[in-house]
Amino acid sequence: EVQLVESGGGSVQSGGSLRLSCAASGFNFYSACMGWFRQAPGKEREGVGNVDKAGSTKYADSVKDRFTISRDNAKSTLDLLMNSLKPEDAAMYYCAADFRRYGWCDRLIETDFRYWGQGAQVTVSS
Repeated sequence: EVQLVESGGGSVQSGGSLRLSCAASGFNFYSACMGWFRQAPGKEREGVGNVDKAGSTKYADSVKDRFTISRDNAKSTLDLLMNSLKPEDAAMYYCAADFRRYGWCDRLIETDFRYWGQGAQVTVSS
């Protein structure tokens, strides 16, 4: 059974930091481009960033230089370190797996990702 389980969400003040983790099981983690997405109330889900099997990352402009994505292929885990958080970063955050390019990433489009976690809530107070 494929599972993606996020953890680490919570509440933080503006300017603070949080780390989200995603534990993957039931599939070949190395063969997946892994991504983070988020969805705020009343808004569409948007891509935050992705990381390929070699550790190369891409980020949305809104989080560049503040967020860092990393993965541990040996442990099948994905992390999202969020620094300098802003109220507009508050959302439900999801990790997801894309198998189209056998672990390489090209774009950050929701429909490319086959498996999804249940989400972790991040709240940022001003």
